[in-house]
Amino acid sequence: MFSPESLETQYDRAAADELRILVVGAGVAGVTAAQLLRRYGRHPVLIERTAGAAAQGYMLALMPMVDAALDDLGVREAYRTAGVALKRYAVHGHTGRRLRVDSTEDLMSQFGDYRGISRGRLLDVLGGERCPVTYDAVVADLLETPDGVDVSVQVGGVAQQFTFDLVLIADGMHSTTREFVVDGVEGVDTGWGGWVVWADDDPDSDLGAELWGAGAIVAMYPVAGALGVFLGGPRTDTAAGPAAFVTALRRRLTTVDARLDGAMAAVATDPDPYYWALTDCRAPRWTTGRTVLLGDAAAGFLPTAGVGAGMAMESAWVLARMLRHADRAGLAELLAAYERAQRPRVEAAQDNSRQLATMMLRRGRLPAVARELAMRVISVERALRPIQRLLREQPDPESLVGTSAGSRAL
Repeated sequence: MFSPESLETQYDRAAADELRILVVGAGVAGVTAAQLLRRYGRHPVLIERTAGAAAQGYMLALMPMVDAALDDLGVREAYRTAGVALKRYAVHGHTGRRLRVDSTEDLMSQFGDYRGISRGRLLDVLGGERCPVTYDAVVADLLETPDGVDVSVQVGGVAQQFTFDLVLIADGMHSTTREFVVDGVEGVDTGWGGWVVWADDDPDSDLGAELWGAGAIVAMYPVAGALGVFLGGPRTDTAAGPAAFVTALRRRLTTVDARLDGAMAAVATDPDPYYWALTDCRAPRWTTGRTVLLGDAAAGFLPTAGVGAGMAMESAWVLARMLRHADRAGLAELLAAYERAQRPRVEAAQDNSRQLATMMLRRGRLPAVARELAMRVISVERALRPIQRLLREQPDPESLVGTSAGSRAL
């Protein structure tokens, strides 16, 4: 449960800690990190730029790299209750015909849970029984000094000054706090975008499905009690608006099952669908001596592999576990060890998402037909083989602490 608190109240608790920690952003990465640190005995300050808790948001398909964080938070059962097991994956071709159905249960069960959950429900789970947070709070300035990080935070438009030993920057792909520590980011702009809406639940609650069309994509993933939908295409085409785009897509389809029909109708009739431009970002570095980028602020993902939120939670877990051992003297070395180990994992997953985007986001009919011929032999297991490799090679935060100098003993 998110508990709004004043910044002063949070800071009073943090000031008694060996490390005064600020977490910027109460999204998936920030809440995971803050709540884990609290479970480990610290009192980080958590701030969020919006005025209140997140709404239901969009749908997530979370892979088992999140399990370690859920276990350390003690919320695994709450997570299982809040989501649904995803056991099958179906892909439809450019005419709407279903091309194949693969078992994701066979693919993921050896590693752990693969579940569909809404972003809002996930944040509720991660927040647990109590998650102190200061809303309507934005970092207005940040200056790293030999003695700490001087941070100016505007709360409700009123600036307040604080000093922290460490700042975790987790305020999203379009982070404004990141600008104080990193000069520019690189990224991929696919030129595509689309709308995120909720449709009615259907009986196939274990089935994720996608339509890979010629100039269109539809992703349909169940969560508890609803079906999350993303429907989009080249931004030059989606500029016509959701109703017009859906009408044009329907004309190109010869086979429309009940789920696809409901998904398109939900987009066309939603009074205010959220539009998502399909871009990503990659920061040139993650850490300084006293700051660290986390989640989308470090590497924001395209949704094509469905792994961005999972990697954000994994990174938050690795960092929080390492920070259990941190003192002020050894902080810079510990952060550097974290970046050396975790950044290659995250960027490998991001590369997989980028590669899948080149296959999924096709405009012409001939490229779509060629892709469908290839998909007769390319299963979801083969497409996600790099992600399987990451799941097999789980990170070990304790060994990473041993590679950094100056960390305190348990």
